[in-house]
Amino acid sequence: MPFLYGEYLTKHELMKKIGDISQIAGAKQYELTSGKAKGVQAIEIKNGSGLNFTVLADRGMDIASAEYKGVNISFISKTGIVSPMFFEEQGTGFLRSFSCGLLTTCGLTYMGAPCEDQGDKLGLHGRISNTPATDISIYQEWEEDDFVIRVRGKISETKVFGENIVLTREITTKLGDNTICIKDKIENCGFNSQPLMLLYHCNFGYPFVTKETVLTTGGGTVRGRDEEAEKGIASYNCFNEPTHNYKEQVFYHDLNKNNEEECFAALFNKNLGTDGLGIKLSFNKSELPYLIEWKQMGEGDYVVGLEPATWYPEGRAEARKRGELTYISPGEKKEFNLKFTILEK
Repeated sequence: MPFLYGEYLTKHELMKKIGDISQIAGAKQYELTSGKAKGVQAIEIKNGSGLNFTVLADRGMDIASAEYKGVNISFISKTGIVSPMFFEEQGTGFLRSFSCGLLTTCGLTYMGAPCEDQGDKLGLHGRISNTPATDISIYQEWEEDDFVIRVRGKISETKVFGENIVLTREITTKLGDNTICIKDKIENCGFNSQPLMLLYHCNFGYPFVTKETVLTTGGGTVRGRDEEAEKGIASYNCFNEPTHNYKEQVFYHDLNKNNEEECFAALFNKNLGTDGLGIKLSFNKSELPYLIEWKQMGEGDYVVGLEPATWYPEGRAEARKRGELTYISPGEKKEFNLKFTILEK
């Protein structure tokens, strides 16, 4: 039963007050029509709690903008939304169309730093986020007294004489709820084992991210990726004003988990809302053992990234070198779950 505008309402009670559910919640499809975003298919979702977000069907079913009660949560980079037709695969060309948003998916057969692996020249973070989805569906139905909004699509990473990996994504929220749930099922539809690398690049920006924002977790250890990060290890969980020529700091977290294998990281800004506003990112550690924190306090590049992943973002060649590259077998299916929860005091 949804909690809306200060009261719990059954379906019967709510529908007495409105003509159509779209008055307060629902999903709306549209197409962007100008600039580098021209032609991108998008789905705008609002769930009546003040939680609104945009799914980009032509960008791997990733999530671009997200806001809660009028407060922006996500970071949108200077590229804006970019059609996959402009994707530059080699080297760091990924950054030419990296709009960030609440979620950019990196993978599926490689992610992380550009490298050369067994003769393949691999660019930054893979190609899946620049791949349009197929079989897109929108489900908006009452399930007893819960109104459920669910969008679904399939994204394929395929190559003649190569891999045939299919990602099926479901994004779900409910009327009056404060969560976004993502369920990904990845299947190897080919006949050979393939590398599997996956990173959920979750990006948060102003006004949610300011010098008042702090990062908390359920405990664990943290270390810097490199010398630059080690300089800031004492303040990994605190943030500052935009800084000229800031050099990014990346931290690797080994989070504690509960009995259900769940772990979390949360950002909270005490100056937003009535008594502060936060967002918690929850995931299953057996599915995504690593959490990467991307602290970028640059001018115009002012963003905090929280990135659950199957490995470190150091490239497929390095994973292979260390003997830590994971694979997905022919016919095998793997599931990954992620949840965003808005926090209010």
